[in-house]
Amino acid sequence: MTEKSFHIITFGCQMNASDSRWLARILATRGFVKAEVADAQVIVINTCSVREKPEQKFTAALDHVRRVTDANPEVLIAVAGCVAQQLGESLFSDASRVRLVIGSDGLANAPDAIVRLLADPGLRISLLDCTVGYEERENTRGASGPIAQVNIMQGCDNFCAYCIVPFTRGRQKSRAAGTVLEECRARLEEGAREICLLGQNVNAYGQDKQGDGTVFAVLLARVAALPGLERLRYVTPHPKDMGAEDVAAFAALAPLCPRLHLPLQSGSDAVLNRMGRKYDRRGFLDLVERLRKVRPDMALATDVIVGFPGESERDFEDTLDMMETCGFMSSFSFCYSDRPGTRAVLFPDKVDPSVSRERLARLQALQETLTGRWLENCVGRKTDILIEGRSRRQEAGQTSWQGRDSYGVLVHIALPDCADYTGKMASVTVTRAKKNTLAAQLAGELW
Repeated sequence: MTEKSFHIITFGCQMNASDSRWLARILATRGFVKAEVADAQVIVINTCSVREKPEQKFTAALDHVRRVTDANPEVLIAVAGCVAQQLGESLFSDASRVRLVIGSDGLANAPDAIVRLLADPGLRISLLDCTVGYEERENTRGASGPIAQVNIMQGCDNFCAYCIVPFTRGRQKSRAAGTVLEECRARLEEGAREICLLGQNVNAYGQDKQGDGTVFAVLLARVAALPGLERLRYVTPHPKDMGAEDVAAFAALAPLCPRLHLPLQSGSDAVLNRMGRKYDRRGFLDLVERLRKVRPDMALATDVIVGFPGESERDFEDTLDMMETCGFMSSFSFCYSDRPGTRAVLFPDKVDPSVSRERLARLQALQETLTGRWLENCVGRKTDILIEGRSRRQEAGQTSWQGRDSYGVLVHIALPDCADYTGKMASVTVTRAKKNTLAAQLAGELW
């Protein structure tokens, strides 16, 4: 075991990934170094409970950590994220060896708690209190990667019937616009060229009791105007809250990429109503039409839940029809699973798991076709990519690099093996479509 070393295991959404990166940066400023699980003095498992499978992954990860560190019982094991908020102090047990539980609003205090726990091996700490407003975290300075993710809010007020987020991440709390802009400036000054704004329901930003009244479209415009910004993205919007000004931003703001992850969840009006999504097929399709009117090249991705209670074969076919009509370039799709505390747990007419799995396979086969079609249409197109780093593929005398185009697709390109191209923009021509990625060749300057 290496003194003052840490290892973070992350499951779940981009917000969890962002939280883990923040914690790693803060620990580094306090003299900690990254290490493998077997050598780390502090191990943090950052968890997700939006579905049953991520919870199972957490259990497996905790078992693995205990086995690997069995010879070093003084290793500090911490659990963070949604499972931590959900299970709370029940995670404390001699068998679990967990000594720190970090709820969704407790991350800001985690670094101090880690230092205290290392000084007092007999201590256990839980950081489970929900805050009234967004609790700002200690800011860090240092080199950034080419892409920076910036949280603009925490929690959600929608209480969709299937969703555990309001129970684990709490009610919506927006950050002050000035603080968001300050962090964005800092990341750009550190070398980032792309910013992705994160939140459970970004279109409702600033409209909760803790917000300063700045609407999302205004925040977008202010971020887009920051010097040094090449690209701007955001996740996740809610179709019911995406107003005309949010749509218009895709035409008005040059850095805003023509790629949007727009959760559908179901293509059936009956299922959408039971889910409590507060939009219907017609409203969703109207939004898609308006988006593509201002940006004809708009690429859409989505989320779909298959086998929601009461979903009939006709309901599912409506979802397949929506997938085709919208032409989603990619999607995250899952079988429904009960989440504790949600309304859907009590719903009758649960779909047989074998039926859900069969429907999921059909939906994912359709998505594979849609994705392949979209990628094939990219061949021959000139585009710009932001290089994120080396890829695994290598060619004689050249190194294969990878980056994303403005649509968020991963693109591989071979470049002379004489420099570090990380963070560079490259003008390329797409030469080949693969299953989920593109290959390209340099077609202009790097800058």
